Amino acid sequence: MVNDIIADSLTRLRNASMRRLEVTNLYYAKIVVSILEVFKTKGFVKDYNVNDKDGKQSISVQLAYDERGYPLINEIKRISKPGRRVYKGRSELKKFKNGYGTIVVSTSKGVIANEDAYRQNVGGEALCSIW
Repeated sequence: MVNDIIADSLTRLRNASMRRLEVTNLYYAKIVVSILEVFKTKGFVKDYNVNDKDGKQSISVQLAYDERGYPLINEIKRISKPGRRVYKGRSELKKFKNGYGTIVVSTSKGVIANEDAYRQNVGGEALCSIW
C-alpha cells in the first residue's frame, strides 16, 4: 500500500520521462487526476485515461516530448508532504521559474495552477512543482 499517492505518481512520471517512455501507469486517486489535468493544460503531458480493470482503477498517462525527443518535464518535485504541509499565500504564487514552471496548488476553488490561484486571489497548499 502506498502512503503518499501523489509522491508515488510524481516519481513514476519522473522515471518514465527520464527513460523516455511513451506511456506510464499510475494508481487512481481523484487528487492525482486533478494534478494531471493541470499538467495537461500546461502541456507537460499529452493525455491521460482512467482505466477500470477487474474493479481496480488505474491511470494511463501519455508523456509529452519536444520535436527533438527531449522530455518536457525537466524537474518534478513534491512540495507539501504528509509530515510537513506547506501553504502559500496569494503573493507567493505569482511566478515560478520566471513563468516556465508551474506550482500545483490545492485551494478552496479546487486544484489549480499557481497563475490561476494568483488571478483568483486565493492561496492554498502547494502540492508539487514542475518545469
